[in-house]
Amino acid sequence: MSGDSDLRHTPLAELSVETGVRPGKPDLGTVQPGARRAGLHLAAIHRHYLGDLARIAEVLQRVKAGDAPPAELAHIVLDTDMAQNLRAVGTICGQECGVLKMHHDIEEQSIFPPLHARGTPQIKAIVDRLQAEHLVVHEILERLAAAADTLSATPSTENFELATEIFDRLLSVVRSHFHYEETTLEEALGVFGVNI
Repeated sequence: MSGDSDLRHTPLAELSVETGVRPGKPDLGTVQPGARRAGLHLAAIHRHYLGDLARIAEVLQRVKAGDAPPAELAHIVLDTDMAQNLRAVGTICGQECGVLKMHHDIEEQSIFPPLHARGTPQIKAIVDRLQAEHLVVHEILERLAAAADTLSATPSTENFELATEIFDRLLSVVRSHFHYEETTLEEALGVFGVNI
């Protein structure tokens, strides 16, 4: 993960959140079970987003394989023509870009500032790391949105493959980021009085 906030020229394969050393789970002493409530809520929100991403991955695989009758995808893609399928994939990917960005914006505005202000030095280091990881996720989202727009406008195998490659990178990065965030903030959110 680059410390540089301008990741536009970083190759896709190098956009990762698993570089360097992530600060570990903070030692918060004995934590009451109720303090985990906000962290469990955050994990539930993440499961929802990961479920949406898994459905998109399934659609991408079915379109790529060409082994599912187009009618099976009708509830998602609205038409049986392959170009319409590819356009719909572009639209679905583009919509997910907006949803994930909104989730991170909420964290940046409502969760991270109070954690950073009230937290220990280790909590502050975790928040700083999570914010840096958001930059990586956002760069991939920008690329996916652009690829989805291109795919929607010009459905082609090449454009589909690019959108799929970027989506696969996004899925890998988001899974890792969500796991790290849930692990490190599970108790901290409640201990430091941050509601979700």
